[in-house]
Amino acid sequence: MTKQIPAISLHDGIQIPSVGFGTYKLKGEKGVQAINTAITNGYRLIDSAYNYENEATVGKAVRRSSVPREELFITSKLPGRYHHYDDAIITIQESLFRADLDYYDLYLIHWPNPIQDNYVEAWQALIDAQKFGYIRSIGVCNFLPEHLERLQKETGILPTVNQIELHPLFNQEEQLKFHAKHHIATESWSPLSRASDLLQNETLQKLADQHHKTISQIILRWHYQLGAIAIPKSASPVRQKENISIFDFELSDEEVAMINSLTQADGRLKDQNPAVYEEF
Repeated sequence: MTKQIPAISLHDGIQIPSVGFGTYKLKGEKGVQAINTAITNGYRLIDSAYNYENEATVGKAVRRSSVPREELFITSKLPGRYHHYDDAIITIQESLFRADLDYYDLYLIHWPNPIQDNYVEAWQALIDAQKFGYIRSIGVCNFLPEHLERLQKETGILPTVNQIELHPLFNQEEQLKFHAKHHIATESWSPLSRASDLLQNETLQKLADQHHKTISQIILRWHYQLGAIAIPKSASPVRQKENISIFDFELSDEEVAMINSLTQADGRLKDQNPAVYEEF
């Protein structure tokens, strides 16, 4: 990994950068340029998904980069409409074909879709895809403890990563405790709450002023100190550099608690509760 971004070890022994680059809505030549610039600026973890319809964009940026493929950590995700075993295997292959990659470093089930209730079958497909050499490490997104416990009970294997909605307005305290107990790494989507009112928050601005940092840097440092892997997205080279310039200062326990106090019971951005939400 780069000297700039520390790595953490997953429970399967694979190392993952502690901050990554989100690619949602980055497509076409502009998307390739943004991702390639991010790699040039020091990012090594690149997060994509089948449903983002930009795996080819990510692959193009990887091939255009001067950074060797083995130094990058590329993620994609399985959509809900392909949770049946055979469909999942074909979709993982298609993900690789789209990106023109030989393997993904991490592949995730995007949502559990508990009403359809095929996520265990999808998980078995990921387990086997890892054995086939398509994927180095396997994980999930948006799985609640009850879903994770079922995976362990029925397959004996827990995900290395659970990517969840996590930001100061929704700090997921109990979910993080569950992850820590079971050695599951937490990855944060929408880590900056999609640049919501948080960027005008007085508490965060006070902390930013004290540390001579931006509010975004304060939030991303908070994620890092929670042990969560944040994946902010920005096409701006300046913001890309800013978002990984968080390793030269530290928040105190009191400051972390101040940020945690901003959480809200209904803090989800779009009310996407994994207990009932379905995405295909």
